[in-house]
Amino acid sequence: MISVRGVSGQDVAILGLGRSGLTAARAIREGGGRAICWDDNPAAREAAEAEGFATRDLSRPGAFEAVSALIVSPGIPHLYPAPNPVVLAALRAGVPVDNDIGLFFRSFATAEWEKFDTPPRVVAVTGSNGKSTTSALIHHILNAAGRPSQLAGNIGRGVLDLEPPADGDVVVLELSSYQTDLARSLTPDIAVFTNLSPDHLDRHGGPGGYFAAKRRLFAEGGPDRAVIGVDEDEGLFLAGQMAEGPGDDRVIRVSSGQKLGGPGWNVFARKGFLGEWRKGRQAASIDLRQVQGLPGAHNHQNACAAYAVARALGLAPRVIEAALHSYPGLPHRSQRVAERDGVTFVNDSKATNVDAARRALSAFPRIRWICGGLEKEGGLDGLKGATGTVAKAYVIGREAAGFAMRLDVEAEVCTTMAVAVERAMAEAEPGDTVLLAPAAASFDQYDNFEQRGEDFAAEVAKRLG
Repeated sequence: MISVRGVSGQDVAILGLGRSGLTAARAIREGGGRAICWDDNPAAREAAEAEGFATRDLSRPGAFEAVSALIVSPGIPHLYPAPNPVVLAALRAGVPVDNDIGLFFRSFATAEWEKFDTPPRVVAVTGSNGKSTTSALIHHILNAAGRPSQLAGNIGRGVLDLEPPADGDVVVLELSSYQTDLARSLTPDIAVFTNLSPDHLDRHGGPGGYFAAKRRLFAEGGPDRAVIGVDEDEGLFLAGQMAEGPGDDRVIRVSSGQKLGGPGWNVFARKGFLGEWRKGRQAASIDLRQVQGLPGAHNHQNACAAYAVARALGLAPRVIEAALHSYPGLPHRSQRVAERDGVTFVNDSKATNVDAARRALSAFPRIRWICGGLEKEGGLDGLKGATGTVAKAYVIGREAAGFAMRLDVEAEVCTTMAVAVERAMAEAEPGDTVLLAPAAASFDQYDNFEQRGEDFAAEVAKRLG
């Protein structure tokens, strides 16, 4: 566990007692502070009390007397669409508001590091799509190369639950906009921006606020290296802000689909090949077409970002290439769950927005597409022109009929996953891919996208025997 520094003898309030909240409470206690916990869920409060933590209704008048800070869990709004009442009370009382990410960055480095030959490094990955795969892929490459590495944040463990770093350790963090928006300290050694597409707009007050939340990872601490996807205007703008000039190799520009020129450090994928260029010359090339764990152009962009980080950490291209081929992929992200009689079944339940679904649809030549769920802001307009590979759509969700009407391909209303899988399998031909890429949230039928993906895999397995 990472012991929180600077809280000894202080009362620190915790709002939200999920994974990050309880871990923060433990880390504060480890640092000599007193965690005062609150969650609207009585079961969550009971769990905290069972560990010896004090609970206090933080919405009551005077709750923040003698409190030094409020630590807020990621799902709790602090500004838009409206501040949580407890957050608002803390702000009115002049109490600083932070989250576990901020606590991690201010507490990670210790005096023990003076004994290390190689100081530990932190790689932080953000973006709309691909950040989980990119983070896991970086972690995999490092492990395959024999470099000690830990993975945490929005994936895997909570950041304060990490082990104190060893000599030469690399911590890889996946950070969502909810996490970067509030953290008072953000000082990664290498920061990664994958891409940007409309998401969580109500939480950030619009697209500008959403981009600003991502940009904080680069602007607050000034990373030694910035790996930035430049296929959208926001990434191009961010790269321009971070670089001191065209040849500044502290910025590594990444793209999928376009060749990047100029004297700087560029990593891009075109026609299935990854290319690394520095100072106008090609430094390496990797054939990504046979890397089974990373199908499609969107995963090739993830590969480019992970490759760039690994190169910035000193790994050789051949070492990285070997690790790419051994990468198994992440559950619910272009995950091959079965193959029978020439038909492949792919679970991309994490494609919860239109842009992620577009990327998934471009990865396979002929698709039986299972989609639908709780639509996000912006609707389905972003799918227009992206369905050329779709033979037919099989729509699930409570509003399946309305969803199907807005698609520009033949669509069958199935409502449930069981019916969708059955119909897609019955009509699939050799060479087809039955793809779950919902382009929508899961909450109309499932607790989360993981549960939706597990249901898809279970229905496939049931019918394949």
